[in-house]
Amino acid sequence: MAFDFILMLTADDRTIPDARARLGEALEGGVRHIGFKDVGLPFADLKGLADEIRAAGGRSYLEVVSLDADSEIASARAAVDLDVDCLLGGTRAEDVTALTRNHPVRYYPFPGRITGHPSVLEGPAADIVDSARRLADLEYVHGLDLLAYRFRGDVPELMAQVCAAADKPVIMAGSIDSAARVREIAEAGAAGFTVGTAALAGAFPADAPGFAAQVRAILAITGRARAAATAPRRIALAAHDTRKTQLRAWVSRHADRLAGHQLICTGGTGRMIADAAPALTVKRLQRGARGGDQQLGALIATGELDAVIFFADPTVPHGGDADLQALTRLAMLHDTPVALSPSAADMVAQALLVSGAEPAAPPD
Repeated sequence: MAFDFILMLTADDRTIPDARARLGEALEGGVRHIGFKDVGLPFADLKGLADEIRAAGGRSYLEVVSLDADSEIASARAAVDLDVDCLLGGTRAEDVTALTRNHPVRYYPFPGRITGHPSVLEGPAADIVDSARRLADLEYVHGLDLLAYRFRGDVPELMAQVCAAADKPVIMAGSIDSAARVREIAEAGAAGFTVGTAALAGAFPADAPGFAAQVRAILAITGRARAAATAPRRIALAAHDTRKTQLRAWVSRHADRLAGHQLICTGGTGRMIADAAPALTVKRLQRGARGGDQQLGALIATGELDAVIFFADPTVPHGGDADLQALTRLAMLHDTPVALSPSAADMVAQALLVSGAEPAAPPD
């Protein structure tokens, strides 16, 4: 995730009764990550909501709010049956992963001790960080869902410690209702954040009335805060043989921007990049002809890439043309930026790997 805003069609930890009607306004506002709770609507209505999000090209999230074991397991089963993309929340990771490990759903449990409705994060910060570290070590846990602003303590410090302790994406949730908090989340190293009740209540300054305008306002705040985001990006790099020199030159030119981020490359390209810029973090997959392009496709499908840069040569036929077509199709399907030329790659770098001061935000 490249520091994303996840809109929750929820209020007071329940899916709102008119969630499907509000979905149209949310999509009009431009949001692409949309979630709901496992309580508040009948299963059939939740299924319709999840299907409409996917049909619109969005990414769907179900957040668990149940505190007892039986209800949490039922929620995990619902996530599987609803076929959502991501399951957020819950505290019984080992029990839940026994159900989700054979399903494509991405699982982000709550670290720390959760009590009450609305949910509150309790305990010393050290215990929460230790919980986050242990959860992130589990094989079928793909990230964490931290109820940051439901913690009574130094929230920015807690967020930074959890993000540093976990080597997986961290989403922040709970009472996020201002641009200042969104920027704090970005600076802490989070991969994204959820907003529900505050958006429905019109808590963010917008240029027009209505829910769609509220969504646009939060997306604008997210874009400004992204300039301060410290979470590493995951960028796929590949090139046809006749364009490898161009890619090497592009990486050398952007080496400062790429530092600290993870570059995922097909085999030959990865070796070339590692030799040209040894200070960068490069993960090598198989060579393209041996399945590396398919490995990149799998990472796109599971939401593990923030962008794909593939320097393609359209002037000569390539045995891997079908693989490139498959990659671009998957990138479109899963809303992953893809660049096929240096100019397009420059735009991706400017959008995802920005640095320096964030432009001044309008007052809350």
